Amino acid sequence: MHTLKVDLGSRSYPIHIGSGLLAEAALYRPHLAGAQVLIVTNETVAPLYLATLRSALTDVTVREVILPDGEQYKTLEVWNQIFDALLTARMSRDCTLIALGGGVIGDMAGFAAACYQRGVAFIQVPTTLLAQVDSSVGGKTGVNHPLGKNMIGAFYQPRAVIADTATLATLPQRELSAGLAEVLKYGFIRDAAFLDWLEAQLPALLAREPAALAHAIRRSCEVKAEIVAADEHESGQRALLNFGHTFGHAIETGTGYGNWLHGEAVGAGMVLAADLSARLGWLTAEALARVRRVIAAAGLPVAPPSDLSAERFLELMAVDKKVLNGQLRLVLLQQLGTAVVTGEVAPELLRATLD
Repeated sequence: MHTLKVDLGSRSYPIHIGSGLLAEAALYRPHLAGAQVLIVTNETVAPLYLATLRSALTDVTVREVILPDGEQYKTLEVWNQIFDALLTARMSRDCTLIALGGGVIGDMAGFAAACYQRGVAFIQVPTTLLAQVDSSVGGKTGVNHPLGKNMIGAFYQPRAVIADTATLATLPQRELSAGLAEVLKYGFIRDAAFLDWLEAQLPALLAREPAALAHAIRRSCEVKAEIVAADEHESGQRALLNFGHTFGHAIETGTGYGNWLHGEAVGAGMVLAADLSARLGWLTAEALARVRRVIAAAGLPVAPPSDLSAERFLELMAVDKKVLNGQLRLVLLQQLGTAVVTGEVAPELLRATLD
């Protein structure tokens, strides 16, 4: 097991990474607020891992709520089922929610924890690569709205993240590739040496070689923990973590939630962001070609859906959390390994990228 720390003063918490952690009772016990636990999971994950997690939670009362699986269910209506379970079980302010699943479950359970009785404890137990390297760390929680992804939510930190890498054995290959999009993102925006390593190790990562996956997860979490500790509420450098996401969220919303996986949309979105960076004269043609090559090699799309027009793209991108004072801000690359947030993009260059 490898343990990292998200340094947020009195609200600091560990990220435990390793194989077989799901059943380790000692990892949960220090972070349970009281004797009541609600496990939030979904119909896909529950048959695989719910019993193992329950067996690790001794000397507490455990209930569970099993939600439908998929981005299309990340709605206020489905989210309300968590409160139904909490209230039916008469859970008090010292209860603890445990999110067992991927990013959708982690986001919804965390947002419910932020709201129930004005805030209760929660623990992230991510079971997908994307959740282990990104969404489980940093306290972004929320649900989607038909007009925009993740537009309803809160910053609310977990008490711990317990990432059992053994759960990746049951992950569909498409989901594995989707998770690699977020791993590659860290190389593109922050760590050129990590990008070099990832490009060389993509065959091993796609083959799920344990040592390669462990290093990729650990380094991704290190980068994210550093950025979150420096900018918890995304007032500055944390926005860099949204590289490819403004384009990607538009793809997800425009195609209907669940048709493109989040990582797939981010993969195409990172290519669009790199293309725009090249049009600004920041990225060389060789660097842009490398971005395309690496994303394609990870099994991800490098272009948005052909039926999503530039006009529709711009309409969807206008409903984005990085819009300030009516101005769209984008995360672009000055070079591979160095990103910047900018609102100074000529409309004709953005349109050329979208066309």
